[in-house]
Amino acid sequence: MLICMRLDKFLKVSRLIKRRTVANEVSDTGRVYVNGNSAKPSKQLKIGDEIKIEYANRTVNVKVVKIPENNVSIQEAPTLYTVIE
Repeated sequence: MLICMRLDKFLKVSRLIKRRTVANEVSDTGRVYVNGNSAKPSKQLKIGDEIKIEYANRTVNVKVVKIPENNVSIQEAPTLYTVIE
């Protein structure tokens, strides 16, 4: 069974972006890319997808390692992705 999660929810759960509404806004302005393509908040993420987030002063590239079933603790959040240099 393939587990998927919406992009905006994954960004919030993984704590890459603090709030889901902010994740929606950032995605809608075209500053989030999944596998090299601009992505909308409703994009379904799978394990292995690469996410690029363009913040105001830096860019973060991560690879999805795990899709959680529910929310995760602050300590668990960094285990959902690996940073790509």
